[in-house]
Amino acid sequence: MLNFILRSTLLGIVTAAIVLLAFPSLRTNIPPITQDETPETYTDIQLSLNQAVRRAAPAVVNIYSRQYVEQNRSKLSTQGLGSGVIVSDKGYIITNYHVVAQADQIIVALQDGRIANAQMVGQDRRTDIAILRIEGSGLPVIPLNTEYSANVGDIVLAIGNPYNLGQTTTFGIISATGRSSISADGRQAFIQTDAAINQGNSGGALVNTRGELVGINTASFQQATDLETYGISFAIPYPLANKIMQKIIADGRVIRGYIGVDGQDINQVTARLLGTQHLGGIIVLGVEPNGPAAKAGLQEQDIITVINGQKINGKQNVMDIVTDLRPGTTADVTILRAGEEMTIQIEVGEDLR
Repeated sequence: MLNFILRSTLLGIVTAAIVLLAFPSLRTNIPPITQDETPETYTDIQLSLNQAVRRAAPAVVNIYSRQYVEQNRSKLSTQGLGSGVIVSDKGYIITNYHVVAQADQIIVALQDGRIANAQMVGQDRRTDIAILRIEGSGLPVIPLNTEYSANVGDIVLAIGNPYNLGQTTTFGIISATGRSSISADGRQAFIQTDAAINQGNSGGALVNTRGELVGINTASFQQATDLETYGISFAIPYPLANKIMQKIIADGRVIRGYIGVDGQDINQVTARLLGTQHLGGIIVLGVEPNGPAAKAGLQEQDIITVINGQKINGKQNVMDIVTDLRPGTTADVTILRAGEEMTIQIEVGEDLR
């Protein structure tokens, strides 16, 4: 067997030598072997998110909230630390409500060295959003993309000022979307990420690999639950933060619609019994006495399928639609009751909770 292998190897070498002698052109395709052979350039294989950071970072500011000293109302002391994001060349800044909730004075420090006093435009405790405004020319504005949709697995960067160390960028992915477990009322959906978010990062920017704003960093799971955790942080989705900002700019506060119902998503089994066209609807489990829905005749076990011509897609979608309705307007709500489809009109109230 050994002799056979040796003969085969020798025959192969001889054959290759004869072919190379007979066809010299083949020899030019053999790359030279060198001891210090390296890739063409290191930059060809380097993965860097520097461009994303350079686009986004100048618009992420440090926020210092100051309060009057209790013993001396003429003196101010710095009590809070956080971050914010400039989203308009008019000087509008989105940050967290809890960063500036108790502030008598708000100082904003830009990355180019400028410092400005910020005006409180409005705040919304439910979503933990506050809108500030500063004066200035040539303000850096973070890239915005209304077409971007956050997806699990997307690479993201968290930019902020943790522990007042100075602007810092951390790296991770979107771990989940639609997280409502840490929301005070269970209604607000957060983006979950494993990019580190620490004290001082609150109100800062969560951006994608193009430097576009994905969300407003708000908390780590440890801060929210006092549990020892790692790699579980949350951000408020930019579309929600922007919606809240527009409401605050328009009205000085967030005005929410309300109809007074509680419901449950229709699951696959129920949908098969009712017909797949009702998948996405919700079964009404409770109707608030004397609320707008009760006055309009909505009943428990009714199935809501459409609101103002918009086919609904689960309980969260219903809450989003109703919240955006203007109090005092009338909503056409299509329901299924005992197998019969009907439309009732509900006068939208204002959610004052």
